Amino acid sequence: MLLAPASASGPVQLAQVTIEQRVIIRVPLARQRSAQVESPVEWQEKKGPKCLAIRSIRGASVTAKNSIDMTLINGERYRARLERGCRAVDFWSGFYVEATRDGSLCSGRDMIQARGGTECEIDTFRRLVADDE
Repeated sequence: MLLAPASASGPVQLAQVTIEQRVIIRVPLARQRSAQVESPVEWQEKKGPKCLAIRSIRGASVTAKNSIDMTLINGERYRARLERGCRAVDFWSGFYVEATRDGSLCSGRDMIQARGGTECEIDTFRRLVADDE
């Protein structure tokens, strides 16, 4: 039982305040290199991880109608396939990711949000390797 001291000015009111913190990380789309510099690379998809460390994502590019390619700080590339019905073109100006407790962006769990408000869940990640033809 909580007792408050009596006051001459009237009854004492008690209140509770909850402070929540929300961190949003913006992932910019990578700028396209000039075609004169080098020929385009063909990528093969391999089995990918369930999650990527958010802080390792350095940029992204839209390369297909339902997926976004992400470049990590170490130069590795991963393709995030979006859930059915989501269009990658909605993310042409980059996207936002809400920071999670574990610091990871996971398929089947996390959403990415376009600047225009579109939200899509990541269905799977695929590792990209340069095709050696």
